[in-house]
Amino acid sequence: MSEPERQHHSINYIELPLQEYEATKQFYNGVFGWEFQEWGPDYLSFSGAGIDGGFNGEAQPSESEYGVLVVLYSNDLAASVKAVEKAGGAIAKPIYEFPGGRRFHFVDPNGSELAVWSE
Repeated sequence: MSEPERQHHSINYIELPLQEYEATKQFYNGVFGWEFQEWGPDYLSFSGAGIDGGFNGEAQPSESEYGVLVVLYSNDLAASVKAVEKAGGAIAKPIYEFPGGRRFHFVDPNGSELAVWSE
């Protein structure tokens, strides 16, 4: 099956907090049929939910008040950082690498934290 084309600045990924690794996999697979890719002891990505996403159990998760991280896709990560800054957004986490690409986090004028990633 081919991967769908990514659209610049579209919602591409949803990230949720992870506390119970095995229970999370069993629950979402059993109830909704989601499939999982394991990325070490602190991260699970999922597919089969209509939009891909992940469960993040890093020691310092997103500071989002609600625990959900919306991840946008960018064709040009550096240009997206500049656009966020120019529009008055605050960079919460500068560009960093992760398995599969690079990303940064920003805080919008409402105080919501989102992320933008690129391959």
